[in-house]
Amino acid sequence: MRKVIFDANFFFLPLQFKIDVFDEIESLIGRFEPIVLSTTLEELEKLLKMKSGKIGKQALSALELAKKCKVMEVNRKSGESYDDVILRVAKKHNCAVATNDGELRKKLRKAGIPTIFLRQRAYLQIEGHLQ
Repeated sequence: MRKVIFDANFFFLPLQFKIDVFDEIESLIGRFEPIVLSTTLEELEKLLKMKSGKIGKQALSALELAKKCKVMEVNRKSGESYDDVILRVAKKHNCAVATNDGELRKKLRKAGIPTIFLRQRAYLQIEGHLQ
């Protein structure tokens, strides 16, 4: 079964654009295993603590959505960004990455890692070849 790592920002799509990301990804690639990295959960929890109001509520909803994913425990190496962790783990475990972060998508593309992203605020699209 294909594995898809979810970036933190991808959990905000259902809230902002009313898209069921899990159903949409399944329509794109078939059955898959959604994965959230422990570092991504840390990032969402940090957002929840730092922000109040709308961002805080979105972070809480994002954490709820993340419960639908298998958690992969990973460590951040010294000087490594959250994006670098996703890149390293996706490469190591041959996973696609669901993200709307332009910079991260560029790094993933360069590394030959398939990405799933929101297109025209309406539907998900895949870039790259899934194995």
